[in-house]
Amino acid sequence: DSVVLHGYLGSSASLSKNLYFVQLISKDLARSIQVVSSLKTAKDGDLSAHENIKKLAMHTPVVLRGSLRERKQQPNHATGNIEKIMHVEVDLLGVEPLNEFPADIIATPDTVFGSEHRHLQIRTESETREALVFRSHVGLTLRSRLRDLGFVDVETPLLFKSTPEGAREFIVPTRRQGLAYALPQSPQQFKQILMGSGIPKYYQFARCFRDEDQRADRQPEFTQLDLEMSFAGAEQVMNVMEELVRSIWLEHLGLHLPGSFPRMTYQEAMSKYGSDKPDVRFGMRISRVDYLLPGDLLSKITPLSNPVVEALVLRFQSDESERPNIMRCFISAFLESAEGKTFTLNPDGAPGVFIVDSSKPLQGLQALGFEAAERLEDMYDASDGDLILLQARQPRGHEGGSTSLGNLRVALHAAAVRAGHINPPSGFEPLWITDFPLFSPASSVEPGQGGRAGITATHHPFTSPKTASDVDMLADDPSKAIGDHYDLVVNGVELGGGSRRIHNADMQAFIMRDVLKMSAEKVAEFSHLLEVLRAGCPPHAGIALGFDRLIATMLGKNSVREVIAFPKSGKGEDPLVKSPGPISNEVLETYMLQFRSAPGGP
Repeated sequence: DSVVLHGYLGSSASLSKNLYFVQLISKDLARSIQVVSSLKTAKDGDLSAHENIKKLAMHTPVVLRGSLRERKQQPNHATGNIEKIMHVEVDLLGVEPLNEFPADIIATPDTVFGSEHRHLQIRTESETREALVFRSHVGLTLRSRLRDLGFVDVETPLLFKSTPEGAREFIVPTRRQGLAYALPQSPQQFKQILMGSGIPKYYQFARCFRDEDQRADRQPEFTQLDLEMSFAGAEQVMNVMEELVRSIWLEHLGLHLPGSFPRMTYQEAMSKYGSDKPDVRFGMRISRVDYLLPGDLLSKITPLSNPVVEALVLRFQSDESERPNIMRCFISAFLESAEGKTFTLNPDGAPGVFIVDSSKPLQGLQALGFEAAERLEDMYDASDGDLILLQARQPRGHEGGSTSLGNLRVALHAAAVRAGHINPPSGFEPLWITDFPLFSPASSVEPGQGGRAGITATHHPFTSPKTASDVDMLADDPSKAIGDHYDLVVNGVELGGGSRRIHNADMQAFIMRDVLKMSAEKVAEFSHLLEVLRAGCPPHAGIALGFDRLIATMLGKNSVREVIAFPKSGKGEDPLVKSPGPISNEVLETYMLQFRSAPGGP
C-alpha cells in the first residue's frame, strides 16, 4: 500500500551504503514507525531519496512517500514514551524536508532545555505534552457537564476598569489622556451583573490577572472556571461543584470521590491544622496545651505573656528502638537548615522540641514537669522516638491563612517524606472550608478596598453575611461577622472559593461606605454594580475554581507552571518571548506616559 506520512525524523542506523533505517515519529510525538531506505526500493521512486534522507538531521520535520509492508513481529522496545509500531514498516520512495533542524541545537534524550527554550521543552518532554492534553480533555468534560446542567457559557470583557476589589491590578493605558483600562482580577462584577440580567446559570473559563508577588501556585495571569447561579445559595453551588469534581476524577483518573464532601469551619481548620487549606491526609493534628504547662516552661519557650501554646506530634516508621536517635538527627538538621531558621527565628518564640525516650527520666519529657509530661503522653499515645513540638502564639483569635505551627506542620512532614522516614500521603481528600470571617485586619501588603476602618473584606466586598446575627454585627463589631463563603480544598490546595453574594444595593453600599469606610469616590467606582442590584437583582451565589491548580492537583504536580503551556517565572517574566519588554519613547508619547523614579529611588 502506498502511503504519505508527516512527522519528525528520529534515531537512525546505517547498515551499509545501500541500506538505511530511520524512525519516523508521529506529529504528536507519541508513536514511531520504521522507515527502510535502500537503493533497491529507491528505483521505484525518487532515486535521490536514499541519499537525501541520510543527510537529514534527527528532529527534522518531513513528508515522506513510501509503501507499507508487513514486518516480522518483534518485541516493542519503547524509546522513552514513544510507542513503536512493530507489525509494519515503510519502504521509502521519496522524502521532502519541511524545515531544517540546526546543528547548533543539541537535542539528545539526556538534554534538559531551560525555560527560555520552552518550545523545545514541550517538544522533548512527553510529560509536559501529556499534561497539556490532559488539561484540554478535563476542560471538555467540564463544559459538557455544565451544558447538561443548564449553564450558559458567556464571555465577559478583558478591558475593564480599576475598582478596589482587593488585589492589585494591571493597568492598560489608552490614548485618551487620564483614562485607562484595568485587566480584570476576575469576572466577579460582570457575572453578578449577568445575574441581574436574566441569565440564571452562567459559566466561563475566564482569564484573570493580578499583579502580585509570585508563588508556586500563583501566576500573574491564570485561568479559572467561573460560575454563578441566580435564585441560589451556598448549598446549590456546592452541590454543583461536587458533581463536577466527582465527574472529572472518575472520568480522567478512574477514582471515586465521596458522594458528599466533608465540611470544616475556618476556626476548626485553623485550630486543628493551623491552615485554612489543610491537607488532612497525614494527621499531625494540633492541640492547645498551654493550660497543661508550668509557668517556668512558658517563660522559656516564649517572650509572650499569657500566650496560646499549641502542640503536634511527628512519628516515624522506623524500628522503635532506633527512633529517638533518628528523630534527634532529623529535627536538628531541619531546624539548622535555611527552611528551619524561619521557624526558630519566630518572634513569638522558637518551637519547643521534646523527643519521647524511654531510656530517660519521664520518658525524656522531664522539662515539661510531671503532670504535663503524663498528660501529653496519654493525649498522643506517645511511644519512643515521637517528636512533640510546642509553639506559642499571640493570645487572640485566628486570622489569615495559617499559623506558624501550621506552616511548621507542613514543612516537617514534607522534610520527613523527603528523608524517607515516612511514606508520602496518597489519594485525594476533598473538603469544604466554611464560615470565614467576613472581614480581616487591613494589610500593608494587599491593597484591599482602601477604606479607613482598618479592616478589609476577607475575600471580596460582595460576600454576604451568613446569618441575620452576622448582619447585626456589622454595626457593632464587624470583625466578628461571618461570611457565607466556602473554599474547596483538596490535599492542602485551595482549588477554588465562592460565596453567596450581596444582592441588595442598600446593604452593599452600607458595607462599602459605613463598615469598610471607603471614600465616596471609591464607592462611586462600583456605581454600575449598585445600579444593577437596585434594579431587582435576585439572590445569587457562585464560585471560581482555579483551573491551573485543579489540573496540577489531579496530576500531582508541585506547581501550576507544570500544567501551563507558557508560564511566567517567579518574577512574572516569560523567558521565551522576553516579556515584559521595555517601552519606547514613541509609545510613551502615544499614550501620554512618562517614567518617574520609584519611591526611595534615585
